Amino acid sequence: MQHHDTVTKVEARPVYSAAARHMHWATAGAVLFMVPLGLAMTYRGNTLNVWDGLTDALYSSHKVLGFLVLWLVAGRLAYRLIRGAPPDEPTLLWWQKAGSHLLHWALYGLLLVVPLLGWIGISLYPSLKVFGLIDLPAIATPNEDLANSVLTVHGKLAIVMALLACAHVGAALYHHIIRRDGVLRRMLPGLR
Repeated sequence: MQHHDTVTKVEARPVYSAAARHMHWATAGAVLFMVPLGLAMTYRGNTLNVWDGLTDALYSSHKVLGFLVLWLVAGRLAYRLIRGAPPDEPTLLWWQKAGSHLLHWALYGLLLVVPLLGWIGISLYPSLKVFGLIDLPAIATPNEDLANSVLTVHGKLAIVMALLACAHVGAALYHHIIRRDGVLRRMLPGLR
């Protein structure tokens, strides 16, 4: 196995570095958890109007994870910009490469914007306390009307992000199951 900055050759095909793969899967796991958590907490709190310890724990978990995801993705993006990514799968057509790049950069953008809007929204509300123990740092002065607008946009963009993530997963599975090319193996090099 030959090592390069961010590219490791396995079966003569370039794959993402171990660090890039770990950050990718940590982000994927967080999104997989965060979106249903966000839907459950808003349904319980805003729709059912149940504001108890469980609802508070759901909101607190969402805030902490969102805050961590923001910094994880910022680090991941910095790593990608500094270290690069392996070249595109050679069997892809030009429009597949263009679509892949567009989808990836849209996901990067949303993975930064969605948690940032959440942080701005809870700062505006203000609702920065997590688990009744600590306050996240405020990045805006309180304005409840603006908070509601910002958090509405946060929620809608989170759904768009989840749909794009589903498209990303669907494309990876299509390439692995139907096309049988190396696209998914770039992120899971041990996969046959």
